[in-house]
Amino acid sequence: MIDFSLSENQKRLLDLARDFAAGEIKPVAIEFDRESTYPEAILKKAHELGFLYTNIPKPYGGSGMTYLEHYLVTEALNYECCAIGQMIGIAHLASGAILLGGTEEQKKKFIGSMTESYRSACFCLTEPEAGSDAGVMQTTAEKKGDRYIINGSKCYITNGQYADLLCLFATMDRSLGTRGICCFAVPRNTRGIRVGRIEDKMGHRALNVVELFFENLEVGPDNLIGKEGEGFKLAMMALDRGRVNIAAICTGIAQKALDESIQRAKTRVQFGQPIGNHQGVQFMLADMNALIMASRAMYLQVGWMLDQGLRCTTEGALAKFFATDAVMKITTDAVQILGGSGYMRGAVVEKLMRDAKLTQIFEGTNQINRMVAGRGIMGGASKLF
Repeated sequence: MIDFSLSENQKRLLDLARDFAAGEIKPVAIEFDRESTYPEAILKKAHELGFLYTNIPKPYGGSGMTYLEHYLVTEALNYECCAIGQMIGIAHLASGAILLGGTEEQKKKFIGSMTESYRSACFCLTEPEAGSDAGVMQTTAEKKGDRYIINGSKCYITNGQYADLLCLFATMDRSLGTRGICCFAVPRNTRGIRVGRIEDKMGHRALNVVELFFENLEVGPDNLIGKEGEGFKLAMMALDRGRVNIAAICTGIAQKALDESIQRAKTRVQFGQPIGNHQGVQFMLADMNALIMASRAMYLQVGWMLDQGLRCTTEGALAKFFATDAVMKITTDAVQILGGSGYMRGAVVEKLMRDAKLTQIFEGTNQINRMVAGRGIMGGASKLF
């Protein structure tokens, strides 16, 4: 029987996450957005409370939440500011390939060391000429004896300036395309890592995003995750989970936009009555709420699938592009409902609209995710029961 009720422990986790977002994130969200502030103090507190590594099993220093619990908490933490929320939750993607492909010894060594700190990890896949098309990756891993010498660069790397652990992808043979890509776990203190440009973004401004350069970075066989040539497969498996995470993030943003819109609709008086009494505004609010319900249901379904050990490539892609398109519409409508006051810099919904746009781009553009989903559907995937 399908049941949407939460256990007492899940209710407690959700309440704690909501309280943390309201108490720690909400008071600084607009300021940190304006100044592009790295939320160090918030990350330290999140680490203390067990919100930083929710998806990581307890033997490696994480909180050991199920996927479903992790996504519920993710929505709650991203409700007040998705940039700060994602700085808290970046380990979900960044550690994914290592958790999926690493040996027990590697997980304890690299993930276990990472979870001792609040600086988390980063996922180093995207390059200036290798975004959606990872097969043209230019960062190389040349094997000399049992060592790998890595040279190249990555761009748009979330938490790249601060992360203690890098999940780094490089190719051993560019002629092999995706089959030449390897995955490496690289501690920050490894020689040969240089931070380049710190990006100045339209939205997600408290989210640290940088260029990274690798100059004769030397690692050993213990740093190789999985086998040589398995990096692309591990990256895609991590992105399956990360795309669901984006759907949960978008649901938090969208819920905040709806709540701001409802408050405005109740208090803004025009033509002698609150604007929420007018049918045109009620239709907008109804459409917003319907999209939020659908987005939440999609990430809950895929979270359940992951907890059951079911493959979710198609469903993860569907949830990602649906929720991100939905949040873009919802935040745009929220600005419309608030009118001129919603368009001004410093307004909550103005920030939400800027933040929403990036979700349609990262972790696979929505065009790429539609291709992924379409291929899966043609192959007979996306049948839950």
